[in-house]
Amino acid sequence: MSKLNRRTVLRGMVGGVAVNVALPLLNCFLNTNGTAFASGKPLPVRFGTWGWGLGMTKKIFVPQKYGPDFDLPEEIVALAPIKQHMNLITNTQAFRDNYQNLCHYTGWVIARTGAAPKDNKDIPGETIDVTIANQIGGSTRFKSLTATATGDVRNTYSYENSNTPNSPEWSPLQFYTRLFGPDFPDPNAESFTPDPRVMVRESVLSGVMDQTKNLMNTVPADDRARLDQYFTGLRHLEQQFQQRLEKPEPIEACVRPGEIKVDPAMGQEQEAVALRHRMMTDLLVMALACDQTRVFNMAYTNANSSTIKPGYEKPHHTTTHEEPIDMKLGYQPTASWFTRRAMESWAYFVEAFTKVKEGDGTLLDNVFIYGTTDHGYARVHSLDNIPIFTAGRAGGKVKTGLHIDGKATAGTRVGYTALRLFGVDKPSWGVNSNNTSQEVGEILV
Repeated sequence: MSKLNRRTVLRGMVGGVAVNVALPLLNCFLNTNGTAFASGKPLPVRFGTWGWGLGMTKKIFVPQKYGPDFDLPEEIVALAPIKQHMNLITNTQAFRDNYQNLCHYTGWVIARTGAAPKDNKDIPGETIDVTIANQIGGSTRFKSLTATATGDVRNTYSYENSNTPNSPEWSPLQFYTRLFGPDFPDPNAESFTPDPRVMVRESVLSGVMDQTKNLMNTVPADDRARLDQYFTGLRHLEQQFQQRLEKPEPIEACVRPGEIKVDPAMGQEQEAVALRHRMMTDLLVMALACDQTRVFNMAYTNANSSTIKPGYEKPHHTTTHEEPIDMKLGYQPTASWFTRRAMESWAYFVEAFTKVKEGDGTLLDNVFIYGTTDHGYARVHSLDNIPIFTAGRAGGKVKTGLHIDGKATAGTRVGYTALRLFGVDKPSWGVNSNNTSQEVGEILV
């Protein structure tokens, strides 16, 4: 057995100075209990996710027509400005297999990981954004960026594993400072001075990385997997540090946004959530235009949405459970009001990418966005008839403007399509009934 313990660190020498890097918690420590940039370099293709809670009402959400030129029922009428830039896939399934339906949890976890959770603390594997970030996110300032409009740092759909959520940016002010504050490497600045702090951090990592191979041979198999994930992260850091020590290539689309000096109100009133969503969206879009990241996540609400309608005594989640169905309309009018506001924010999110010119088109032409929710019909916690959105053309690989019938197949087909678009070499994706090797071919060029 190895002589490793919780205090074990990697040690190295950099410029005659000793440096240490701590290890993650290992089981063996425990007891058995557009087309191109100006230079000709191809434009990057980015992947993102967008999430909203509490699904939809089929009667007034799902179009009657499939294919192009589909109709927009009243619950999604706000999508008219972006209809040509997105696809709507309806009638998809999230299969819980032998596990219980964990309300407001099972559906989105399956959509993001491909597997049904055992309990409401279980994330059965890394979420799809992490998988794709490991594929394409190593050469930018940030491997990925995650944000939420809820004002709550706990609301994220991005996980490295069950114990490691990727905490979202929840404050527009802090998000601005992180992206465009003093450390922003403006690609269009005339001069460039490497940050000495980055130089030191890069040197520290370089000083210990040569020990990784020997260390991998001294731990049990389960810990080798954990160390491999840890060192993969360190290697990504090395790549990011190296990138930050070189002058960025000029990017015409990159324009530093106006400074945010104060946060908006942090309540759950729908207007406040929508405002934060708009602010975070605008910052995220420009971060992508400036090539600070190529993978991103935005949560409009958490799965059991707490958004409040002015003058109404119940939040969105409670409304879906307790509001009676209007016998004349045939649906819950206030619950639908919340869904319509979510669709307005989805429309804003997608349209924001069209407003940035990139190459011969717009930023959206070089993006693929995967939009998910937790249920089909939230009132009965349905895992069938779940709608999924995509937006963007992924560098010309994806067709848009379509309504696709999922034909009651696994919604993980959309996630698998995204993985294949970004070069993740998997013969299939998902577990048990959610496993699929079938792409959504209708949207592929």
